Formats: sequence, structure tokens, C-alpha cells
Amino acid sequence: MTLPPTISTPRFLRLFKFIFYPLDYLEDYYQKYGDIFAFGQSETPFIYISNPKGIQEILTKDKTHFKTGAAAGFLSTLLGNNSLLFLQGEKHQRERKLLTPPFHGERLQSYAKLIYCISDEVTEKLEINRAFNVREVMQEITLKVILQAVFGIAEGERYQQLKDLLKSWLSLFEDPINAAIIFFPFLQKDWGNWSPWGRFLRIKSEIKQLIFTEIKERRQQENYTGKDILTLLMLAKDEAGNPMSDQELHDELLTLLIAGHETTASSLTWALYWIHYCPEVEEKLRTAKQISSRSHLPNLDNNSDLLEIIKLSYLDAVCSETLRIYPVIVATFLRILQTPLELMGYQFKPGTVFAPAIYLVHHREDIYPNPKQFRPERFLERQFSPYEYLPFGGGSRRCIGMELAKMEMKIVLFTILSKYQLQLCSSRPLKPVRRGLTVAPPNSFKMILSQNS
Repeated sequence: MTLPPTISTPRFLRLFKFIFYPLDYLEDYYQKYGDIFAFGQSETPFIYISNPKGIQEILTKDKTHFKTGAAAGFLSTLLGNNSLLFLQGEKHQRERKLLTPPFHGERLQSYAKLIYCISDEVTEKLEINRAFNVREVMQEITLKVILQAVFGIAEGERYQQLKDLLKSWLSLFEDPINAAIIFFPFLQKDWGNWSPWGRFLRIKSEIKQLIFTEIKERRQQENYTGKDILTLLMLAKDEAGNPMSDQELHDELLTLLIAGHETTASSLTWALYWIHYCPEVEEKLRTAKQISSRSHLPNLDNNSDLLEIIKLSYLDAVCSETLRIYPVIVATFLRILQTPLELMGYQFKPGTVFAPAIYLVHHREDIYPNPKQFRPERFLERQFSPYEYLPFGGGSRRCIGMELAKMEMKIVLFTILSKYQLQLCSSRPLKPVRRGLTVAPPNSFKMILSQNS
């Protein structure tokens, strides 16, 4: 059996670099070993691959040759085993069908006004000519959006409790030192409320209780007239006529709440940074009438005005380039091979684990010339295949909230930039850091805003 170049660096040293310097970790091995390389000395190694043709073969055989490896470890503890991320085979197909309708068509478009109004409300509270923490503001927006979209509530004790608990929960792993707990199971010990893992488990329990209480009350009221995602999921039935159980609802709602705001907040923070770090990008957004002045804001009584924002070509390109240059997730969900496979001249046995490396694909010089440069025009000059550009993953595991996230990015950026002028507090380049399982801008990043003339 022929295997790709295999890295023999001890696992502990590799994990240390992956936790604290995740992008350097990938780039260093790519520069040395190329499109495909392996970890582990066994016949079923861990494989990173950044060759689009190889990734295409993996993702097109997603359902027949692979199962996802996402269920192992921290994520299943975080979200629950009934999350769509961990389901296999027919159960995965069933759940995906039930979850798809709220994220497409008219239902998706109905969130446009919600996103605009929340963006406007949150940014109105910012002080003019005073620095603000960009991530905190973006997270406030995206968390409010997903809570209202999922539960249809914008106020009340339960809403506030959920909002506060989710923010506290995710902040536990926002720095690389605490994030190490995710990758070293022996650190996942409950030593009481003073320990990160202890606090994690206690907050998880409180969130679980709040979600189950909400589900129970809805079932008792038998009032399913709302248009929020929870109501739609409670009404949904599979082909056999079976609804989702309370546990399934809980796990899927928790997945939506976390994945639906945390990653989008990071992407919005990056977008605001790049727009203002590259003055020509901001100028083009404004001079090309992509971002208009406050006097030309959309008519909220006419949803089509808001939907026109989504079609703005250069704004769309800015968002696409933001997701390319620093994807929030550096690799897709792991694929575990179930049958023998020949790929790129190598032979692999069942049990081999594949990680299509999103970040490395997005930084291939042959696809994206001068890949370290933020250049939205790439996405106006050509179209990229789903194996060359995959910020939301691919195959049967592609993020179900992809269209909502893209729409949210555009509307939030439009709302902020049409109201304000912003400037960076520092001219130094912003470097990505680990934030839990993701890669994000540093929490300390601030900007200053002034009123648009």
C-alpha cells in the first residue's frame, strides 16, 4: 500500500502548534510536503488534502465511501449526539430534509428585515468618535438575530438568560490556553465552578433546561402559528409522518444557536477590518454606489428593497473574499473512509481519516494569485468551483445555514457602512488567533466610528 508523505513529529508537539499557531501549522507542512500529507505511522493515518480534484473525489463519494468523524469528542459534548453534524446515513438525510425549509426561499428572505433592524438598533447605541470592540458588537448583532429567528422572541427573562448564557459559554474557550481543553480530553475534568470545564458543564445544563422548558410550553399551548424556526421544526414531519422528538429539537436548536452566530460574528469582524485596512476597497464600495448614504436607506415596508442589498456585486465579492482569506473553520468535517480507495496515486484502507483543508485550498497560488492579498475583484473576474472555494464545507455536510450567513453579512455591513465612517485604531496588520474550534480575529480588535455626512 502506497501512502502520502508521513509526518513523524510527536503528536503532542503537533497539537501544541495546531492550538496556538493553527495557520502556520498548516502552511509549514504544505510548503514542505505539498497537496497531501499524512500523520501517524499506522495503515489508517490522518490525511490533510488541499488538492481540488482530490477533494472533489472525496466529497462526491461522501455518502457512499465515508462517514463523518465529527461526533467524536468535544463537539458532541457541546451540541448533543442528535445534532445534524453527527448523524449518519438515512438519519442524516431525514434530519437535513426537516431542517432545510427555514433556510431557503421566502422563509430565508423574511429574515432580511430582522437582520437590518437589529443591526440598526445595536449600532445606534455606539458612541460617536469613541473606540468600540468590534467583535463584541458583531456578536451582539448575530446573537440577537439567531435568537429571534430560532425562537421568535426579542425580550423577556428567558430570552435574556439564553443570550447571557450563550455568550458566557462560548467565551470560556476564546483564548488558546483554555481552547487546549478541547483537544486534550485528560483536561476535561469537573473541578467545580472555578475550573473552565466545570463552568462549561454548568452553563450547558442551564441552557439545556431553558430550551427544554421552551419546547414543553409550546407543546402544551399547541399554538404553532409563529414563523420562527422552532415552530417550523415542531410542525415538520418526515416521510413516515413522524415529528422530531424533544431531544432532537434541543440538539438541533443548540447547533443553530451556536453555529448560527459565532462564526458569522467572526466573519463580520474580519470584513470590517479588511474594508478599512484596504482603503481602495472601502472607496470602491462607496463610489460604486454599493453602499449608499443614510438618505438612501431601504424602505422597510418593502422587503424587495432589502433583498436588493443581497444582489450588490462588489459587496458580495467583499464578503466572499473575507471568507476566502481567513475561513473561520480551517478544514471541513473529518471524513472516515469505509471502503478501500485509490486517490491521487495513493491507496487507502478503511479507517483512514481525511481532512480537506479549506484554508490551504483558499491560499493556493495556482487558483488565487497573490493569495495573501485581500482582493475582492477575484470573485468578479471568475467563478470558482465548490472544490476551490468551500468556506462552508462541502458535499452532504455543507453548512445548512450558508445562505443565511451570507445574507446576514451583506445586510449588516450595508447597514453599518451606510450610517457611519469607521477607522482602524492601529495600522498594524491583524493576525488570526484560535477561538475554540475556530480561527478568528483577536478579541482586542477595536475601531472608531463617526457619523456619515
